[in-house]
Amino acid sequence: MKLEIAATGLPPVAGDNSRRPLPVTTTETRVGGEPHLEAFFVQPDRTAANAPALLLCHGFPSKQRPGIPSRSYEQFAERLAEEQGWLVLAVSLRGCGQSEGQFSMEGWLDDVRRSVAHLRNEGSQRIWLVGSTTGGSLAIMAAAQDPEIRGIAVMAPRADFDDWASDPRRFLQHCRNVGVVKDESYPDSVQQWSQQLRKHRAIDFVESIGSRPMLILHGTNDRQVPPDDARQLASLHPNPELRLVNGADHRIRHDPRAVAVLMGWLEQQAIEG
Repeated sequence: MKLEIAATGLPPVAGDNSRRPLPVTTTETRVGGEPHLEAFFVQPDRTAANAPALLLCHGFPSKQRPGIPSRSYEQFAERLAEEQGWLVLAVSLRGCGQSEGQFSMEGWLDDVRRSVAHLRNEGSQRIWLVGSTTGGSLAIMAAAQDPEIRGIAVMAPRADFDDWASDPRRFLQHCRNVGVVKDESYPDSVQQWSQQLRKHRAIDFVESIGSRPMLILHGTNDRQVPPDDARQLASLHPNPELRLVNGADHRIRHDPRAVAVLMGWLEQQAIEG
């Protein structure tokens, strides 16, 4: 059953937010393979056996913060660990932060797969994906290809990247402007590079998630990714939780109502998953 709520106040979700934050430790790490990916791993100081783990996938950098996922991602990861007791891996995808490499959609999807493998190598077996904007789209695609992923929560996800692919040279220049493509000789073929944007579309993958839990959060005032993208994605899942947050914009990750929904959803997942 599809659930769509225009949240105007604190949303009706499970979760006890009165608990004291757990002490956590944040460690800088690297995800194995090529190119090298910088990441940080947050874990409660007292970790339960078989504790749930999540991979936090960031979105596309902005002109205001070129090439670097916002510091608030690290804070967000720490909050998830402190309040929910989860293990959290937050990775900088290739071309972002201190990670090596140049952006491509196929490359970013591979980075997500490698990051999931990193969590498994650390001993995590119960893994969820949480992604914001482009990271949400990547989470959908990665979960569709990995049946062991327990569930996904996505915020302002793009259903497709057709608008980027429609003018590949303009989008490539945007990638240079925000710092995710630094090599002037990259890519070898703009056509092949841009074809990946049409090949990897969340809307084409979501059905393969099957009945695994999926939470979609989207702001009704999002001017960058229309709420219809969220509705389209939800329509292809047998039992999604679709929450449209009234008045929220593209930066829905910073909206306390959306965060409250996410926290409640994660608490339920830890119990049920």
